[in-house]
Amino acid sequence: MIKKTGIAALGATVLGLPSAASDSGKIIDTRRRKVLVIGAHPDDPETGCGGTMCLLADAGHEVVCVYLTRGEAGIPGKSHDEAAAIRVEECKKACEITGARYIFMNQVDGNTQVNQERYQEMRALIERENPDVVLTHWPIDSHRDHAVCGMLVLDAWRRMDRSFQLYYFEVMTGDQTQMFHPTHWVNIGSVLERKHKACYSHVSQQLEPIFEGWHVPMERFRGIESHCSVAEAFALHTDSLASL
Repeated sequence: MIKKTGIAALGATVLGLPSAASDSGKIIDTRRRKVLVIGAHPDDPETGCGGTMCLLADAGHEVVCVYLTRGEAGIPGKSHDEAAAIRVEECKKACEITGARYIFMNQVDGNTQVNQERYQEMRALIERENPDVVLTHWPIDSHRDHAVCGMLVLDAWRRMDRSFQLYYFEVMTGDQTQMFHPTHWVNIGSVLERKHKACYSHVSQQLEPIFEGWHVPMERFRGIESHCSVAEAFALHTDSLASL
């Protein structure tokens, strides 16, 4: 089991950020790791765990932001091609801020699929990237694309013999993410403005009402839970513990 000390941070307990320790008191090694953050749409990785992405990149870990779709259905009045072009450029700007490398998969916003071909695509991407850690959507989510993303990653993890640590992040908990019970928290106070700047790089989404109404309260509440001002929360898949 992971020993939760202070904020019980994901980065601290898994990726060697300050104060990382196991139950035995042994410090987790600080070698450079690769982290994939896999989100359904442009802006999902940033809103769900943008602060953690910044902290991990700053600590020298390789952070790769994977977008399942290009947000094709996300701009009213624009064709899928037009919207995708706009949103891809927004993703690039956001990744410049977080320090992540970006990858786009080929599913379509609003029409994501779970089938043999899609399972194989996700597994092939993860095998190619060979990550130490993956962060993705909690599969119990009212948005179908979010749930699809989480299920595809979960299947790949199982078929790859649980070769990486699997964590779930939350988005709009209570409306989209459902029944989410965190196991780890990351104090994002030092990078809060940077996270918000990355989120607001997705200008086409006019995120202010959603972000202020949902994500800012989430950051504050998770901070209360973990005894800091603002935090991001994660749920570690139980079977991942075997690899610690």
